Amino acid sequence: MNAAESSDAYAVLRNRDFVRYLLGRLVAVLGQQMFTMAVSWEIYDRTNSALMLGFVGLTQMIPMFVFTLPAGHVADTFNRKRVIVLMTVVVGVASLGLAAVSALRWPVGWIFVCLFVTGSARTFMWAASAAFLPALVERQEFPRAVNWSSGVFQLACIVGPSSAGALIALMLKHQPAFATAGVYLLNALAALIFCLLIGGVRWHYTAAAKEPMTLRTLLTGFQFVFASKIILGIITLDMFAVFLGGATALLPIYARDILRAGPDRLGLLVAAMPLGAVLCTFVLNHRPPLQKAGRALLWSVVAFGLATIGFGFSTWFWLSFAMLFTCGAVDNVSVVVRHTLVQMLTPDDKRGRVSAVNNLFIGTSNELGGFESNFVAHLFGPALGHTIVTGAVVSAVSGGVGTIVVVIGVALIWPEIRKYGRLDGR
Repeated sequence: MNAAESSDAYAVLRNRDFVRYLLGRLVAVLGQQMFTMAVSWEIYDRTNSALMLGFVGLTQMIPMFVFTLPAGHVADTFNRKRVIVLMTVVVGVASLGLAAVSALRWPVGWIFVCLFVTGSARTFMWAASAAFLPALVERQEFPRAVNWSSGVFQLACIVGPSSAGALIALMLKHQPAFATAGVYLLNALAALIFCLLIGGVRWHYTAAAKEPMTLRTLLTGFQFVFASKIILGIITLDMFAVFLGGATALLPIYARDILRAGPDRLGLLVAAMPLGAVLCTFVLNHRPPLQKAGRALLWSVVAFGLATIGFGFSTWFWLSFAMLFTCGAVDNVSVVVRHTLVQMLTPDDKRGRVSAVNNLFIGTSNELGGFESNFVAHLFGPALGHTIVTGAVVSAVSGGVGTIVVVIGVALIWPEIRKYGRLDGR
């Protein structure tokens, strides 16, 4: 790598608006990760049910199915910055509601109501946010902008769960009734800070020609995705890999029943994957753009599957941490390649709707994958008369094997992915 390429690694950070976006993303994701960890801990602590833990993801997945098409239309029709800010306010209000539910020990059902509201707002916010980023940087800088954005996301994923775990453990000793409520209040504060930062981004909205919300306009994103073999292939790969390899949904079970760890060490386990992703961010940033992006994508998902299998069999805390760290590092390659290609191969007037479709595929695979992992753990554990430990191991290992099988299938069905070259398109 020559000196010019090395200096370009940080050139995008001289963009004031992009930096404000990154800082806002850091704060928002930090709050959201603390929120997610606290919800998982509270649900499992109050119900002792892997199935109920799986419903956490399922509840947030349902709004994606219901609102994805309208969310894409809104992102392509209205001011994307305003959509992002408004939906973040809704997330903050839902967090305040969840804090009240937790502190007053209302029925668990109210937790799922708040999660449904949060999932609905995030569906609209994700579509607008994904289409918003390309307008902040030059086209040639976009792969590195995606890499930095992914790195900031993963950094928040490191600090968030571990901070939430430590805070919950501390509050359990002194104020047990407010152990998780405090975390939900912090997420509401993070939403407010994010709104202030994004509000200061100098992004000039150009009013698009208002299209009526018809079935034809709503389906534009799907039509474009299915017409592009590369986009369809990489979205399919990521969707099934995440669906099958969602071992992170099993972490509360592994922490308490297999690794004999408390909420503080659960936080460390949750942080392991994003820690690996942050390391990968700096490695990718100091290298030239990927020369064989397609092959790098496929091999990274294979490595993800192998590491998931290793995690499934592990009974030693630090080996489990290392396997999750590896999953995070290789998954970051997949994220950068997929997000860059989806945005760069899509015209701006369709980015909101295509981003919504992408979020539907990936978001639902995350949430449904969490449900699938816990359902398999329940099925092969208590449902068949075995322990929950047996069910969790079967779930994690089978998911890793399935991920590798998916890679082979995608490589054969969409050979265009194997042949794709430089990520920046030069």
